[in-house]
Amino acid sequence: MTTRGAALPFLLPVLLGVLAACTWLLARPHVAAGPTHPTLVVLGAAQYSGRPSPAFKRRLDHALSVYRAGGVQTIVVTGGRQPGDPYTEGEVGAAYLRARGVPESALIAEARSRTTAENLRGARVLLPPGTPVTLITDEAHAPRALVLARALGLTANANPSPLSRNPDLRYLLREKFALLGYTLLGLRG
Repeated sequence: MTTRGAALPFLLPVLLGVLAACTWLLARPHVAAGPTHPTLVVLGAAQYSGRPSPAFKRRLDHALSVYRAGGVQTIVVTGGRQPGDPYTEGEVGAAYLRARGVPESALIAEARSRTTAENLRGARVLLPPGTPVTLITDEAHAPRALVLARALGLTANANPSPLSRNPDLRYLLREKFALLGYTLLGLRG
């Protein structure tokens, strides 16, 4: 025979765990911007027919404002192309920044990568060894990007761009679970 309250001691930790998991999943991500390094790495996002997607444009505009604040000497814009697409994210992003006054000598387009880890590996190859970088990506992506950058041996911090006013919940959850996966499974450079 069991009494009515006998399950309560077991149920309470389960409920608290579910509550904690929901709070973590639904919390807005936050990465404090560190001091800006002289090299920015803008992580790729989609481009459409040679124009940055809204998410990519927010990242590029943020990189532009950081560049204009001073102290930045190099901007690496990363991202390859989808099959059959004549444009790469890296080239589109570099052209966007060049059209807004960033000199060609300050821009590097990494145009082969398709994932965040590939973005970071590609940028690392294009820079002198040991170059510290400030990652430019959105608030939801920044925590995972930092974990990957550090796993790849980069000295990195982030200066995240804002998310759209109504970010896609699926994107936010995907980033949370991807971060959890990288944290638990790790990544090798």
